[in-house]
Amino acid sequence: MDQQIRFCSIATGRIAFAEVGAGPALVLPAWWVSHLELDWADPSFRAFVEALAARRRVVRYDPLGTGLSDRRREPGHGGLEGELEALTAVVGAAELGRTALLGISSGACLAATFAARNPAAVEALVLYGGYARGAEVTTPEVRDSMLSVVSAHWGLGSRLLADVFLPEASADELEAFARFQREAAPADTAAAHLGFVYSVDVADELAQIDAPTLVLHRRDDRAIPFERGRELAASVPGARLVTLEGSQHLPWLGDAAATAAAVGEFLDGDADAGALLRAGRPDARVPRVEPAGLSDRELEVLRLVAAGLNDAEIAERLVLSPHTVHRHVANVRTKLRQPSRAAAVAQAGRLGLI
Repeated sequence: MDQQIRFCSIATGRIAFAEVGAGPALVLPAWWVSHLELDWADPSFRAFVEALAARRRVVRYDPLGTGLSDRRREPGHGGLEGELEALTAVVGAAELGRTALLGISSGACLAATFAARNPAAVEALVLYGGYARGAEVTTPEVRDSMLSVVSAHWGLGSRLLADVFLPEASADELEAFARFQREAAPADTAAAHLGFVYSVDVADELAQIDAPTLVLHRRDDRAIPFERGRELAASVPGARLVTLEGSQHLPWLGDAAATAAAVGEFLDGDADAGALLRAGRPDARVPRVEPAGLSDRELEVLRLVAAGLNDAEIAERLVLSPHTVHRHVANVRTKLRQPSRAAAVAQAGRLGLI
């Protein structure tokens, strides 16, 4: 699969986001410093996302100050509201309509809050390795020590964080992840994001979540203790908790197949994503039902939509009523399972229909 990278803007800068796959939307809110291209070059990360994208249109983005997004963080950006502004902008720019959310680590805080405040926009919610209150992630002494080291010496700080995120990694893997973090963000941005991890508090938002919710947490997670995940599940109405084995914090490491299978089974009623990873075939495609075939007239209308014509202009071109054109466009969107005209055109292009 090839990822498509685009940009959108918020008041304090431009956000880079990537999408891959087709089908119902699945958004991964920002969880830590990231880099869309460097992440995609990591075989484990790419295999995990491609497994999810076998049945979903997966969208992820670099938070402001990291990766391909604007590196300069303007004064005033940050905190929960600033991160939600970026997430909301990406969802709008990608024209997703209703979407599922996979919140990983601190991204679970963003996903949960977005779901609580935008119930009509959220199909389902998966919270992996998450928590509700950053102050409960670790002790104040550990928090202050980590923030101090990351701010004062990003080289050492990145290695300390690698030890936390990758407890089962080799020395070479730890060094590679430490280097990735430094390439993804400068020290001041990393320190600001780490401060967000430790300070964010979304406990008051959880009771407002109406979307079906699955909480996944590894039993021996060293970065975010399992108890934080248990409390998160207990605080979301109707949420289901699934305990995964292992200590790796990042879902694409360790038994990534179990994580992908749990996500796929919850969202789409099957565990094929996990089967792909277990088979060692991250480039494979899960067979899925193709959209119902478009009629010749619907294809004709779709091509004119892609050319930028509105309903009235298409009606004049084809000698139809605007109402008939509107119905054809609605049928196309339904058959392609897309929420908007632009999304339908993009999907048709991916399927080779236009």
